[in-house]
Amino acid sequence: MEYSLEIAGLKRSLPLCQVHEELFIAAFVIFGDVELTIACARELLKIAPEHDVLITAESKGIPLVYEMARQNRENRYLIARKAPKLYMRNVFSTEVTSITTVNRQMLFIDQNDADFMRGRRVLIVDDVISTGESLKAVEKLVNEAGGTVVGKMAVLAEGAAMRRKDILFLGTLPLFNQDGSVKED
Repeated sequence: MEYSLEIAGLKRSLPLCQVHEELFIAAFVIFGDVELTIACARELLKIAPEHDVLITAESKGIPLVYEMARQNRENRYLIARKAPKLYMRNVFSTEVTSITTVNRQMLFIDQNDADFMRGRRVLIVDDVISTGESLKAVEKLVNEAGGTVVGKMAVLAEGAAMRRKDILFLGTLPLFNQDGSVKED
């Protein structure tokens, strides 16, 4: 089963993936799709608020935030990592539970990233916002670091997220029943 999506002027067929017995989602995977990454970054920048810093949660948002920074001639972007790395010092962390991840996970930034964000306008970017838990976790890290969140955005808002007023997005993605039909609220 697949779902046809048109986003940023491009058409893609997304496979439906089972989350649990009664819930399927359309897998929007930006990894490896250069044309889609470039187009989505361009369209997001058109609606992005003024900002000083871009940040995303590891991992699917990475090519998107990179391309947004490149197109906007920003020399640095930040990633909230899923695990602390050897080079990271004075690590900040927060817990997150995501619809696409089986277990709880952690997100981390270090003092260097915190210092870079402190006092700056930070734009949080993701590929898809569904429950908003990843967004909330990144926002917590930004606030702890002393940055000011000026916006939260994604390529797609999935399910109930499409009704949120606190996020900017390019398109919507429904949730699905086991038979591939769109789930009604």
